Amino acid sequence: MSTVTTEIPSWRTFPVTVRRLRRLSPSFLRVTFTGDDLDRFADNGFDVRVKLLLPAPACGLSKLPDGADWFTKLRALPVEEQCPLRTYTVRAVRQTRREVDVDIVIHPEAPGGDGPVATWARRIQTGDEIVLLGPNGEFDGFHGGMDFQPPDSTHRVLIVGDETAVPAACAIVERLPGHIETQVLLEVPETADARAIEADLPETPACVRVAVLPRDGAEHGAKLIPAVREVMTRLLPHTASGTEVEDVDVDTTLLWESPGAEARTSHGLYAWLAGEAAVIKTLRRHLVSERGVDRKSVAFMGYWRRGKAEY
Repeated sequence: MSTVTTEIPSWRTFPVTVRRLRRLSPSFLRVTFTGDDLDRFADNGFDVRVKLLLPAPACGLSKLPDGADWFTKLRALPVEEQCPLRTYTVRAVRQTRREVDVDIVIHPEAPGGDGPVATWARRIQTGDEIVLLGPNGEFDGFHGGMDFQPPDSTHRVLIVGDETAVPAACAIVERLPGHIETQVLLEVPETADARAIEADLPETPACVRVAVLPRDGAEHGAKLIPAVREVMTRLLPHTASGTEVEDVDVDTTLLWESPGAEARTSHGLYAWLAGEAAVIKTLRRHLVSERGVDRKSVAFMGYWRRGKAEY
């Protein structure tokens, strides 16, 4: 007798409902989702990603395809029947309570009007239904969908990001071993955001330094880039010529390089950089080309690009 085996997918969809909303600050909204299957949402920690599938303008979630080729089927639907899809970072997972937290950045309204995700974020209410695409706890293996993977030789960590990277950075800090010297630099829109982030983080060990830098009207990167340069001077005081990195056109090409399992450290240092693509491009050049950091010691992710909805 032949036995039919069903392959368990590493990622799956989770129908969820908005259970709670908490406005952390002017720029950050914490959304707590609940769903019958969230006890099977894998709690992998660090910067694990989750995709939010929002109701389509014409039909809500009623025509959301399933199966292994669901995305191909989704894109084949008429535009008004396609569920908008955006990527976020899981802030917290509580399997026993069947809850997942996602922190969403509330941007100022765009001059030409908001896109579907920004519109949804402004109008969200408890009881609203969406679908999460996330790691399947029933899958016995590496799920992927995360970039913070420091090697065992790591004894110093640099975490850098803007407001879009704050949820991931905070989740990483909360899971880091207490003996690793860690410098965290985060740039956020305004002072009230900085205070909220500092209050939201649990007390950290003495070896962890967190600096939250409010722009308060300055350009993206205006506070972050000089802060990174200053910290790198302390971490690697002896400048070494490094590898020249290729010039990436961030307006047309995704800036994303994560060494993953091939990661190694430079003088025990592992760096994680995420945020606006042009800013991350500048910081990547500084670390790799100007400071001599091995590019396999740096995970750098252009989460977004000014003027574009999503890569």
